[in-house]
Amino acid sequence: MSSWPDAPVLVEVWRSGFLESVHRGAVVVLGPDGAVRWSAGDVARPVLPRSSNKPVQATAYLAAGWQPRSGEELAIAGGSHAGEDGHRDVAAGILDAAGLGPDALGCPPALPGHEPTRAAWQVAGREPERLAFNCSGKHAAMLASCVAAGWPTEGYLDREHPLQQAIEARLGEAAGEQVAAVVVDGCGAPQHGLSLTGLARGLRSLVDAEPGSPERAVADAMRAHPWYVAGTGRDDTELMTAVPGLLVKGGADGVHVAALPGRGAIAYKLDDGGDRGRAPLLAAALRRLGVDANLLAPWTVTPVTGGDGVVGEVRPAAVLAG
Repeated sequence: MSSWPDAPVLVEVWRSGFLESVHRGAVVVLGPDGAVRWSAGDVARPVLPRSSNKPVQATAYLAAGWQPRSGEELAIAGGSHAGEDGHRDVAAGILDAAGLGPDALGCPPALPGHEPTRAAWQVAGREPERLAFNCSGKHAAMLASCVAAGWPTEGYLDREHPLQQAIEARLGEAAGEQVAAVVVDGCGAPQHGLSLTGLARGLRSLVDAEPGSPERAVADAMRAHPWYVAGTGRDDTELMTAVPGLLVKGGADGVHVAALPGRGAIAYKLDDGGDRGRAPLLAAALRRLGVDANLLAPWTVTPVTGGDGVVGEVRPAAVLAG
């Protein structure tokens, strides 16, 4: 995109009664029928959902013939884990079952995102590993899908590879629109541009799918095993634990998508790509789906500190009231 559209203020940062900063962007709320119930900003403009595409991508692995041995394996295939020990073990198990090892992964080496685990590695002088990269579960499942389908594992990240072609088609089908752009994601895999409306539509199709379908299998696994979707202390894990039936998946650069069966879905993009405004915006959008405000209390307003105390808050802007 050659220019950036004007966008409404969605989140405000207040310090000692002074409006210090704002976060602009776009957000869409779909109703139970999949129609747009409410929106702010340009929700038809393509964005890069980044890891928010992962749940729908995971349905393509099942369609290719991959048969995960547990719900944990399927959950991590649709997740962005923190590199904790159990996360790496499950990703390694997916590879081992397919007759592969960590060297087959196309994602780059990384240190764990989980701070205590990363600190322990650094103290021990342990080098970055591919399994610790937050997308290693997705990559392991991609490779296992190639083995199951009889496709080559070499070049599995090339856009023209049969697996990537299947993923691109699946994302467009679930979104109800053509993929607008294909770029290279942070993990080295193809990343597919969709509108926020299409992104929300795709996740809604998972939670409202028939039991036993690949779509429902992904949604059920991620909701049953939220720790494998994100990790200890992370918002996606804690939100799915707190809100019954919720499926939620964040993506890099300020994107989030969430859906509730029979209620609809939400998706947003913060223009600055930062994390500070995520939780209040997500909570405000989920309230429009009828989620109990008490369940969302830890995310509705987040503190702004000064010295040893709290002197302000990050909160949804007035446009999100209602």
